[in-house]
Formats: sequence, structure tokens, C-alpha cells
Amino acid sequence: MRDEVLAAARSMLALGLASGTAGNVSGRSGDLVTITAAGEADDVVVLSLAGDVVAGAREPSSERALHLAVYRAYPEIGGVVHAHPPYATMFACARSVIPAAVDEFAIYVGGAVPCAAYAPSGSEALARNASELLREVGAVLLASHGLVAVGTSPADALHVAGVVERGAQSIWGALALGGAVPVPAEANAALAAAYRRRRSLRT
Repeated sequence: MRDEVLAAARSMLALGLASGTAGNVSGRSGDLVTITAAGEADDVVVLSLAGDVVAGAREPSSERALHLAVYRAYPEIGGVVHAHPPYATMFACARSVIPAAVDEFAIYVGGAVPCAAYAPSGSEALARNASELLREVGAVLLASHGLVAVGTSPADALHVAGVVERGAQSIWGALALGGAVPVPAEANAALAAAYRRRRSLRT
């Protein structure tokens, strides 16, 4: 799991979904969570689901409450990525939903990406606000902050984050052309159902 988490963290930086030491990645194996260390792109800490440090000499990510809240709420989730991608963060600053107006969006993300109510970074309130919105979708915006994406593995969560960022960029550009035309509701519903089936396979 260490290798999976670090690979996703490096890819997150390479893809421009975060910069410097911003953002964090975790993966779950059984009842243990491997998460990037605070301020480090090349080290991890292993936590119990209760948040106790099991292995690692460094401080775990300051957003560990967010990661742990997701794993405790959704046993099918095996990876969490918290990033600050530019276009998705624009929507987070505007506290606006990213609509599922791109065909691939619903099948990989589950539907429109909502924005969680504002709470300070690293807080239990932020963890609660975001995790509650992840029941049917694979990503949530963090108001005035960034994005959290979930998946069956760290690599899958990173893929979801990339799809959301690409969708946000497309919607932002479509606004200059008069706004995005919604995908037909029945098509989005079918794609979202496929997303939920894929997500449930882990349990």
C-alpha cells in the first residue's frame, strides 16, 4: 500500500492536481490506512481507523480526519485523494456544483459534484461535511479549498480526481459559449447506476 499511495501522490503532482506539498493521498488495507506524511511527498504514516499511529516516524497529513471519516463511513472505499486542481477549485471558491454535463462524468464520478459547506482545513467539521456527500458520488468540492475524490484504490481515486478536473475545465470553457447543455437525465441515470455498481464490487 505504501507504494500505491506514493505513486498516486507523485502522479497527483505531475498531473498538476496539486503543487508543492499541498494535497494528500491515502489507501486502505483492511483496518489500516496508509496516508502521506504532513509536508512530505515521499513518506507515509500508517494509521488505525481510529486515527492511532501504527507505523511511521512522521506526522500524518493534516487532513487525516477527512480520510478517516470517509473510510469509516464507506467500507467499499480503498483510496482517497485530496487535491487542489485549478478548475475544480474555481468551482469550490464559487461554492458551485460541477454538473455532470460531460458524457464520461457520471460513469466515473456518479453524477454532479456537490460542494460541502465551509469548515476550516483539517477540522472534524470539514471531514463530516465532505464525507456525508460521498454516498452516491466519487468526489466532493471543499468550499474555498479544493477537492476530495474517492475510489477503490489510490490510483482509482486519482483517476476520479482527474475526471472531475477535466470536467470542470470543460464546463468553465462552455460558459464562454453560452453554458453547458445537460446530458439527458435518463443517460446520466444509467451511467450513474453503472458507477454505483462498480463502486460496490469492493464490498
